[in-house]
Amino acid sequence: MSTIATLAAEARSALAGSFNGTLTGPDDAGYDEARSVYNAMIDRRPALVARCTSAADVAAVIGFARSQNALIAVRGGGHNGGGLGVCDDGVVIDLAGINNTDVDAAARTVRVGGGCVWKDVDAATHEAGGTVPCGIIGTTGVGGLTLGGGIGHIARSGGLTIDNLLEAEVVLADGSIVRASADENPELFWALRGGGGNFGVVTAFTFRMQPVSMVVAGPTFWSLDDAAAVMRAYREFLPAAPRELNGWFAFVTVPPVPVFPEELHGRKMAAIVWCHTGSEQEAAAAMAPMLDAVEPVLHAAGPMPFPVLNGFFDALYPKGDQWYWRADFVRELPDAAIEQHVRFANEMRPGQSTMHMYPIDGAVHDVGSGDTAFSYRDVTWAQVIVGVDPDPANAEAIKQWTIDYWDATHPYSAGGAYVNFMMDEGQERVRATYRDNYDRLARAKAQYDPDNVFRVNQNIKPAS
Repeated sequence: MSTIATLAAEARSALAGSFNGTLTGPDDAGYDEARSVYNAMIDRRPALVARCTSAADVAAVIGFARSQNALIAVRGGGHNGGGLGVCDDGVVIDLAGINNTDVDAAARTVRVGGGCVWKDVDAATHEAGGTVPCGIIGTTGVGGLTLGGGIGHIARSGGLTIDNLLEAEVVLADGSIVRASADENPELFWALRGGGGNFGVVTAFTFRMQPVSMVVAGPTFWSLDDAAAVMRAYREFLPAAPRELNGWFAFVTVPPVPVFPEELHGRKMAAIVWCHTGSEQEAAAAMAPMLDAVEPVLHAAGPMPFPVLNGFFDALYPKGDQWYWRADFVRELPDAAIEQHVRFANEMRPGQSTMHMYPIDGAVHDVGSGDTAFSYRDVTWAQVIVGVDPDPANAEAIKQWTIDYWDATHPYSAGGAYVNFMMDEGQERVRATYRDNYDRLARAKAQYDPDNVFRVNQNIKPAS
């Protein structure tokens, strides 16, 4: 059995002739970059990082890691808040080398490699006049976002990312490569749609494209003094708005970028980030009631290609900042909750820390809570609080602000949280997130990964 110090050397010997990617160990040049993830608060040192180029590469690495009884982590884009794409002392399966995007314009589908990030997909599908519902940042990995559900700019009209997933190529814990779809391994297909990375390594996704190319999008800012009034108006307005309109609420510090007036730079504000999939006239009419309810300081929505919107925050949130996350699903937004939100918005750390509330209604509600592993189809928002700062010296401060904010607002939540917004918070939170779907997921886990090989995730324990 290899030791941590010798695992990389053993892998080179054992995988010779069966692996076409790159193997990086602690003594190799580029090791620190190979082990790094988006959240710089995570500093883990794996014994081996295996950058794969195919499903066969992934199968070979799984077989080697299991022969050495080594812990396995799987990394796509590396954005996971809890750093679950990397582990100490084990093997990281890095999918970045599996980054193909193949559009079938006639069928309105796209096949996407498991190592792609969303800006890759956005660019490919935009040329064909469509898009796949995704998140809000172009550098997010396709795999992690999809397997957790996929909440983003066009969820109200296009559904979650998983609602547009047609099939997946999956490498299982035993090294077999299978297809999961509605008619082939349907239970695995059900589990993949929201169950995270518990069931295998997805090396390819095939998505249905939505007919969205140009959107009317951008932020509206309100004074923080008006935040309570804005939230009261928003809680009534957004759920009743046409599905073509999506608008997620946020508390932000306006970044010092030329697109915003200089007098707003560094100012804490309430905001809604809009995305309308129709014409400018339709968008203006749909947004008008919210703009009339409370006068904004700045309304900056306009027509743009969807990839521009989905890359809007990429430069604001680069790899290498300190991050701490807490999240909840929310059904209602009572005045008592709003009071706490406004309190912590005023206490928000300067810079990139924020709170977002993403709409979970419209097309998302068309799918039943048991139809996919993603359970919370009956809520109104997915709320996330994130402390963000480039300086490690501020890590504890942003973490404490985030925890205190969550503690104050959690009593008004629906109970669970979007798994892609969770840190390592224990089994009770995982069960709360999947609710009635947990037992079925545990049975699927027992079928497809009975030894819990894939456990560096929001882990679902195999049913006994």
